[in-house]
Amino acid sequence: MIQILLKEINAFLNSLIAYIIIAVFLTGIGLLMWVFPETNVLDYGFADMGSFFSLCPYIFMFLIPAITMKMFSEEKRAGTMELLLTRPVRDIDIILGKYIAGVFLVAFSIIPTLLYYFTIYYLGNPVGNIDTAGVTGSYFGLFLLGAVFTSIGIFSSSFTENQVTAFIVAVFLCFFLYFGFNAISGLSALRNVSDSIDQIGILYHYNSMSKGLIDTRNLVYFFSVISGMLLLTNLILRSRKW
Repeated sequence: MIQILLKEINAFLNSLIAYIIIAVFLTGIGLLMWVFPETNVLDYGFADMGSFFSLCPYIFMFLIPAITMKMFSEEKRAGTMELLLTRPVRDIDIILGKYIAGVFLVAFSIIPTLLYYFTIYYLGNPVGNIDTAGVTGSYFGLFLLGAVFTSIGIFSSSFTENQVTAFIVAVFLCFFLYFGFNAISGLSALRNVSDSIDQIGILYHYNSMSKGLIDTRNLVYFFSVISGMLLLTNLILRSRKW
């Protein structure tokens, strides 16, 4: 597993496209936070990173599938997938190696955004007038969201050798699991069970984490979705051996 993990990280960091993806992410979220009139912090007038944590998931829906789309698809296209599966390593080790590499790369993309926190920290009046505990909890929630989207991307990449198809499927699944259940819960016909339906979606739990409250129920939810996606990926890999 360690060898696969290091291989994926090295392959990503040695690729120009990797830095382009990260640069686009940081530029996009930077423009939204500091330049665009309806979302920038300076016009908002409060030392708060709420706009960052509310906008970042929508950028993640495209950033993370772009990171994960080649992890299995490229192996299949290049014909190295069968070779990898015949090695004395368990399927779950292959999956975990690629998944952890994906999560590492997501964290690698998030870390530079800490600069936004320190900028707002020193721009506050007085200096430090920002809810640090809330920001910490929100960052933890954002990391878990990235981990969930990574598991979805790994799953999408596992059943096709076409990277574009893997990207599109991952974007759709990320969007639906994040926002779809919240939208469905708003239907008048489902008013009696709207709360239950809303809680199935990621948005409900991410919003809870963004308040800075680390609830065990939210942690269980995130880890359950991650485990479910990785198990589905494992089933797909096993089916190729039958």
